[in-house]
Amino acid sequence: MSKMISNQPSMKDVAKLAGVSLGTVSNVLNHPDIVRESTAKNVRRAIEQLGFVRNDAARQLKTGNSKAIGLIVPYSSNPFFAELAKGVESSAAENGFQVLHGNSGHDKKRESGYLRMFQEQRLSGILLSPVEDATRNITQLRDLGTQLVIVDQKISADLCCSVSVDDHYGGRLAAAHLIDQGRTRLAFVGGSLKIPQIADRLAGARTAVIDSGSNIELRAIRAEGQDVISGRLVGMAILKMPVSERPDGIFAANDLLAVGLLQAFAVSGLIDIPGEIAIIGYDDIDFAQSTVVPLSSIRQPAELLGSTALALLQDEISNPEHHKHQQVSFQPSLIVRASSLGKATRS
Repeated sequence: MSKMISNQPSMKDVAKLAGVSLGTVSNVLNHPDIVRESTAKNVRRAIEQLGFVRNDAARQLKTGNSKAIGLIVPYSSNPFFAELAKGVESSAAENGFQVLHGNSGHDKKRESGYLRMFQEQRLSGILLSPVEDATRNITQLRDLGTQLVIVDQKISADLCCSVSVDDHYGGRLAAAHLIDQGRTRLAFVGGSLKIPQIADRLAGARTAVIDSGSNIELRAIRAEGQDVISGRLVGMAILKMPVSERPDGIFAANDLLAVGLLQAFAVSGLIDIPGEIAIIGYDDIDFAQSTVVPLSSIRQPAELLGSTALALLQDEISNPEHHKHQQVSFQPSLIVRASSLGKATRS
């Protein structure tokens, strides 16, 4: 079998062209302050002329240092996670780090693949919004020396740091708002309850129903996913229900589902929003206020989640006194718009 030949110029090529030793080229790249300026200038000229790019991965294998961190989220196309990534990248740039992205697609195998790849690349650390229970992955990575912070999900303080939102409280806010608007037949529309955030939002809604002391119904309707199409499919199913069995208030587990519901109802022209059915989502993505009926939502501080997670990870990486893991939890807030505002127009 023939050996593959690389066309990439090497440090030896740079040294030969500049007329210096290999060690001098290394010093120019890593310790330019100890190299005479005229010599460094010749080396930089040779680097530019050859188009030399340093093999940073090889350097990291030797030093154990990296200025890159990994970020793995379930759905990179979800505006909430895009905003979270924005917070991570802005904070990372200010602190001299670069961010490598992984989209798990809410698939545990893909998530494990990204974790393995990032560990093999000797990244300084990883920010992970896990598919489900991440205990095993956390333990394995930390045993191998890779620092990790969990994002958008609370984790045991014995394992690592985490940054999350109180989703139980958010669920209570959403359901209590619908109840305050006089809604008595509530539905929670969300994906798998194996996702801790979804389960917590439903539990919070159930707490609000109990706290109301009223004769309020709350049923859970399973959506296939957490996207607009899944919401639209649930909306079409609701349209097929007898009018007397339809919910008069819907709490969608995220804004994308809520947008899909709105689309299904708007296209049919058979349901008035919010007169017949009030809808509230979760996340308060930028698009929420621009939907066909402006969408009420529970706002999460997505960008702040990202920047806080990066700060915790950086402390794990660089602070030898970091012995106690922090669990930072933010409170969501209720944003009321037209999709849920007003009393029901049918019994």
